[in-house]
Amino acid sequence: MISKTIDKYLVELAEIHRFVMRFFREVFVGPFEFKEIIRQCYEIGVKSLPLISLTGFIIGVVFTKQSRPSLADFGAQAMLPALIAIAVIRALAPLVTALIAAGKVGSQIGAELGSMKVSEQIEAMEVSGTNPFKFLVVSRVVATSVMIPILMFYTAFVALMGAQMNIAQNEATTITVFFTEVFDAITFRDVFSSLIKSIVFGFTIGIVGCFQGYTSSKGTEGVGRAANWAVVMSMFLIFIEELLIVQILQLIPQ
Repeated sequence: MISKTIDKYLVELAEIHRFVMRFFREVFVGPFEFKEIIRQCYEIGVKSLPLISLTGFIIGVVFTKQSRPSLADFGAQAMLPALIAIAVIRALAPLVTALIAAGKVGSQIGAELGSMKVSEQIEAMEVSGTNPFKFLVVSRVVATSVMIPILMFYTAFVALMGAQMNIAQNEATTITVFFTEVFDAITFRDVFSSLIKSIVFGFTIGIVGCFQGYTSSKGTEGVGRAANWAVVMSMFLIFIEELLIVQILQLIPQ
């Protein structure tokens, strides 16, 4: 029983490896599905803006409210803009954006490709001479890898605006002074590390969602399982990647 379970996991790992390698083989080879990539960027990016905006704003306000009492004990409320900037840019913006996208975009990709798989639409595309992997998988993974970093910067901006509104209400700090302190606190290394995280997170969300949907089976049950596992595995891998990237970046001398 144990050996069968181990064999099952090893077979699945081999399938994932082949799937990822096939993506890297086909992403740089024409023809390129630019129209589908742009459509997926719209679906992933623009349609996620309302949720991202609300979440980012709440993060900025709540984190500021939670941080103020601790700094007030030391009379250091003036450090709030720098603290918020470092926390948002380094960790909160890329992680929160990726988790929201994993729930919204990952499940959507898994369910969409899963339904196409069980209804044999993917096989129909092969018969018609279209490369379904390039059209369905490559376009979605490229779109997530491009849009998640953009959404991350937008989340950071909205979170900082929420923080600024709260700080202006309580400490009477102007928006000019606030953003001056913000840009004094963050460095190019902070922005670069967040960018790298977001690209990795976006690729993970896209490849996991596509793999779960593209390889789904067992009818409607398989579609539900594909959507569910796309979210669960994406979030799990995002936390693992966050830990690894932080450890790697700490090894790089400043």
